[in-house]
Formats: sequence, structure tokens, C-alpha cells
Amino acid sequence: MYVSRARASLRGWGGVAAMAVLCALALACVLLLPCTQRAPDEPARAGQKSATGIQARADGCVDSEAHRQTLAPSGADGPTIEAIKARTGAKRKLIVGVDQNGYRWGYRNPNTEGAQLEGFDIDLVHHIAADILGDPDAVQFKAIPTSQRIAAIEDGRVDMVVRTMTITCDRLRHVAFSAPYFKTGQQVLAPKSSPITGYDDSLAHKKVCTAAGSTTYTKLAADRKEGRLPASTDISTTVPNQLDCLVRLQLGEVDAVVTDGALAASQAAQDPTVELKGKPFTTEYYGVAMKKDADDLVRRVNRVLVDYRAQGWQTSYDDWLSATLGRDASASKPPAPQYLRGS
Repeated sequence: MYVSRARASLRGWGGVAAMAVLCALALACVLLLPCTQRAPDEPARAGQKSATGIQARADGCVDSEAHRQTLAPSGADGPTIEAIKARTGAKRKLIVGVDQNGYRWGYRNPNTEGAQLEGFDIDLVHHIAADILGDPDAVQFKAIPTSQRIAAIEDGRVDMVVRTMTITCDRLRHVAFSAPYFKTGQQVLAPKSSPITGYDDSLAHKKVCTAAGSTTYTKLAADRKEGRLPASTDISTTVPNQLDCLVRLQLGEVDAVVTDGALAASQAAQDPTVELKGKPFTTEYYGVAMKKDADDLVRRVNRVLVDYRAQGWQTSYDDWLSATLGRDASASKPPAPQYLRGS
């Protein structure tokens, strides 16, 4: 691996103490971008189809098949990659939007020198940088709140976002995605003593927290509107970053958190008083997000992913996620890529 792994002392983390450490680091880090509740270019919240809806949009896109809408792999340089390579001196780096408090995905490890960024997403970033610039450490990390991922790409603040970002039809209107590199599904996280049993009627009269601009909020809003979620479920609590939901849960401000199961499992590892409730109720695919017209970069990342799935993915899973998701990675492995986007 490209970064040091001093994680042994993290195993005892739990509850508010762990959150305090992470949040303090996040606030102190100069990488952190301004947090807003929702970027104007993120998908609208209410009235959208659920994450696993079968109805197609006017352009024929269906969320369950959105991960197939990407370009075929290529190692050729194009204008986007040439511009990245043309950067000189200390600026000759790949600029990547990441999370810095997603435990085991993208987080600052206080037990390393300089509180280095580590995690499953961070490993992938290093592989991409090694391929494009010949140096796995030629990366400028920028911490991006969930609600700012698309805006950061469109504004040119980053070359790409590698931040547990689900591929959806609405997001494809704004950015381009690589082939998927991870499979997960949304789940409910609640205190072990809670009567909540999962994504069901036990959420009636409960307050649920989600991240602003997330596919989770879209799912909950659509399901409540269409009667698949109790009308009394309060989904008004949204936060810029998913970790903030865990803090709200610990403070007793909400009854449950709904997020991707892969993230929820990591949060449960941080706080032994909470647990996953019920089974995943959607299927989500994470992809690397880039500018919509950065075709050469999309193709290059897809080529990197071909090699990464064959050599690197399993090692990274074992290092970062097996402790929370289990040794058997079959449920998390991305499907065989399909490259159905013509241009």
C-alpha cells in the first residue's frame, strides 16, 4: 500500500470521543471546503424516482442500469489528461475530491504523521495517479462535502471525485462516471436498544437523518410520497456530511440514520452502541465522477479499473473493509463492466 497503516489503536474508538477527534481534525484541515446544505446542481430532492425505480426518464435512463453508461477503456492521452500532465512543479498533481471523515473509506488517521488520508477510496486515488502521472503520491486531496460533489466537478475545483458516490441517472446529467468500483445498498443504522427493525413500519413517528444531496434522501422522499415509507417518518434532518448524522444520533437528536450499508457498517465500527437494522433495501454502485466532457479521463480511469479489479481491489478490501463488511467480498464486488455510452 502507498500509505502507512497504523490502525491498531483505532479499534477502541467509539461514540462521541471518536467523533470529536475526527471532527476536530476535519475543522482544522485546510483542505475542507465550505459546507452548504445542498449544491444547486445536485439532484432535486422531492418527487424523484426511488434509487431502484424501474421507470425510465424521458431520455431512457433507468437508475438500475445507469452504471452501464460509461465509455470504453483507453490508455490514450487527450486534452484533459494533457492539461493535467502540463502542470509544473508542486502543482503537477491530480486534484481529487474525497471524504476525510469516512472511516475506512477516506479519513484522516491521527496515528500517522500529518494525519494522513487513508481508506478504500484513497487507495484507488493513488492507483489512478500512478497511472496518469507515474507517481501514486502526485495527488492534491480536497475534502468535499456530500452536497458539493457535483458542484466541485462542474466548477473545475477538482479533476474527479472519489467519494462513495452512487451512479444515478440524474447525476449523469451533470457529470460523467467511470464503470462501478463497488456495490452496496442502503440500510438503517440505529441504537442497539432501539425498537427500529429496518426500513419498514418501525420508522413511523421516527426522525431519520440523511446527507443533503444524497441518493438516500431522494429514496426516502419518494417512498414517503408513494406510501412505501410511513407518512409520519420525519426526514427533515439533513447534514452536509454523512458522519454528522452519526453525531446527531449519538446526541439523541434523531432516531436513526439511513445511508449506504458500506458506510453505515464503518460507522457502527466507530460506535459499538449502534448497529445496522434490517437488510439493504436498494442496490447502489459507486463510480469515479468527472466532468461530463472529459472523455479521455473517463476512458483512462476505466482502464485503470480493469487492472485494479484484477489486482488491487481485493487487497484494499481486505485492508480496509473486511473488518466491517466481512471477509467474503462477493456482495461488494462490482459487476462486470459494460461500456454502453457511445460518446
